[in-house]
Amino acid sequence: MIRLLIADDHAIVRRGLKQIISETSDMFVVAEASSGLEALDKLADNSFDVVLLDISMPGKSGMDVLRQLKRKKPKMPVLMLSVHPEEQYAIRALRAGAAGYLTKESAPDELIAAIRKISRGGKFVSSSLAEKLIYEIEGYSEKPAHEVLSDREYQIMCMFAKGKLIKDIAYELSLSIQTVSTYKNRILVKLKMGSLAEMVRYALTEGLVE
Repeated sequence: MIRLLIADDHAIVRRGLKQIISETSDMFVVAEASSGLEALDKLADNSFDVVLLDISMPGKSGMDVLRQLKRKKPKMPVLMLSVHPEEQYAIRALRAGAAGYLTKESAPDELIAAIRKISRGGKFVSSSLAEKLIYEIEGYSEKPAHEVLSDREYQIMCMFAKGKLIKDIAYELSLSIQTVSTYKNRILVKLKMGSLAEMVRYALTEGLVE
């Protein structure tokens, strides 16, 4: 049996995932977590075969949890789940140690296939993402400017691009307004830009937000 931990801050998403998994005979949900910190606590106290981890959670994000988990349990298979298109976070997640990346719009049978594959030590990506990874590995594509950003900087840039204000971002990420302002300035320096408007325009042009 494949023992799973589901970490997602939306109860309705966790319920939906449990329902899909309950219809299989070779896996079951051992525990749930509604935040990154709770996920790390559950991982410390229980034994799991696969972790389903939402990439966008308040406070400690899924990427933060992934990096911390991989330092403590490098062999633990983690399937990242996200509402964001693959282009936004998939490659970053895989680089950080995720065994797979799946958008929440994926079909239930694709989720089950992904869980089974990574539980056996494999990797799971969609065919479109696999093609992008091949091009990146072989050096066919020039890396975009935003590749120099850290995961948190990238996340904050995308939030600005969605029209969120500094105070909104601070609240959602459990950061101070000053910290978000510092991140904004750091992003501008790294991207060699002079204004927030230029940053937002870049993110929209690159298709980093829907």
